[in-house]
Amino acid sequence: MSLNGFLVLLLIAGICGSVAQGLMGYSHGGCLASIALGFIGAILGTWLSHRMGVQEIFAVQIGGQSFPIVWSIIGAALLLAFSTS
Repeated sequence: MSLNGFLVLLLIAGICGSVAQGLMGYSHGGCLASIALGFIGAILGTWLSHRMGVQEIFAVQIGGQSFPIVWSIIGAALLLAFSTS
């Protein structure tokens, strides 16, 4: 993966993490926290989708890698829901 592809991947993960924070009403953390939340949400959401037998709803191909947008947001929102309560 090239440097540009990696930077785009970080940007998309940050946006997904920020959307999840907005949905859950969680405003702590900055840009790096949103990026980490987006990546962890993608891992959790992909695992959850495979366990339920559901396909990826919307995924972006970056540098030969697939990044699941919707499952990243769902996974990050679930992570925030369980960590804040």
